[in-house]
Amino acid sequence: MKFAGPSWFERSLATPGEPGTVEVQGAAIHYLAWGSVDSPGLVLIHGGGANSHWWSFLAPLFADDYRVVALDLSGNGDSDWREGGYSLQTWTDEVVAVIEDSAMAPRPIVVGHSMGGFVTIATAAFHSDAIGGAIVLDSPVAKPDPEMEQGRRGFDFKNPKVYPSRELATEKWRTVPAQKHYEPFIKRYVAWNSLKEVDDGWTWKFDSRLFLPKRSEPGALLSKITCRVAVFRSEFGLVTDDIGRYMYEQLGRVAPVIEIPQAGHHMMLDQPLLLLTGLRTLLADWEHSLPFTRS
Repeated sequence: MKFAGPSWFERSLATPGEPGTVEVQGAAIHYLAWGSVDSPGLVLIHGGGANSHWWSFLAPLFADDYRVVALDLSGNGDSDWREGGYSLQTWTDEVVAVIEDSAMAPRPIVVGHSMGGFVTIATAAFHSDAIGGAIVLDSPVAKPDPEMEQGRRGFDFKNPKVYPSRELATEKWRTVPAQKHYEPFIKRYVAWNSLKEVDDGWTWKFDSRLFLPKRSEPGALLSKITCRVAVFRSEFGLVTDDIGRYMYEQLGRVAPVIEIPQAGHHMMLDQPLLLLTGLRTLLADWEHSLPFTRS
């Protein structure tokens, strides 16, 4: 399938990620990798009900400078589902296993969006020696994550529909929460790659039980993070000014809170180049500066 878009997008898709798989607690965890194994590491984690292709159109743009990996957490994308349910702790173990399996340099930077930001927080808290920094993208730790709440109330994720064609399913795809703007070429690419064929047609690549288990409260883990950390919020996202200030305080007043202007919660879908620029700027600074430490 060829996806048309601006030149940067088409160039990026011309460099597909190298697929890999690692087993974690009986489940095969799928990931895509770009860049030299000798480069510093960058790990990209998707949100709830999403997958590695929410990142695969941006990941190649980091590959000249980083060994980049985008993974599918269990229950998502092309990774296995877990019969016993899901937990933040297990997902963090998957992140560490992918880091080790993908021949990545020690202590990579981990970036996570929405629910993936919660996984990033937990990875920084539970596996502080395994990563060198954490970047959390519009993950509202002071109130419930929207994907989790929608699933627990039985909406949107519980009984994913089956569509007669991949084209129709792609047209019907929407995000939780919805937002006013998406780049249409990105929306189509992500939707198309979020589907799998089943007996009656096409449906979404996530486990409908994904949002039902109890998980550790990510906010309680913020004070346990000792590595470098930063928070990105969207101007029209879920991390409000109050939540941003709360996270800043819980992180010891040493983590920048950076706003992506004109972005909705799903910032890579509507402001991909602003997100790319923000991440590149922060990563460049981290490579040439000493981190603040908690008092």
